[in-house]
Amino acid sequence: MAIRKELTLRLQNSPGALGRVCQHLTEQKVGIEALLLDSSGSLRIVVDNPLNAAGLLRDQQYAVEEREVLLVQLPHEAGALFKTTRLLNSAGVNVEYAYGCALDAQPIGGVVIAVDDIERASMVAGV
Repeated sequence: MAIRKELTLRLQNSPGALGRVCQHLTEQKVGIEALLLDSSGSLRIVVDNPLNAAGLLRDQQYAVEEREVLLVQLPHEAGALFKTTRLLNSAGVNVEYAYGCALDAQPIGGVVIAVDDIERASMVAGV
């Protein structure tokens, strides 16, 4: 587990809205490591350079919120996420939301987990 900065911004529900964000980040060589776009237009992204990305997106008139989240790499096997959530639960840490992906041909998947107490979560995980 690693503590990472997640950026949240609101997009219009229109063609090209996500593409424009991706273009701005690409032009500045900022890599997207995880993202979640929901039907309300809320975009959550974890990038490899959050300081640069947040400034860039604010310059483009996006309202950007920042928060620390856990970025967890898990083996692509049954029960891997359960072990992580059990660890957090045993420390009394509440999972507020999570998103992730594991591809069939890959041995490792990734999950972003937002918790109510990042410090306690990081201590329990040894981060």
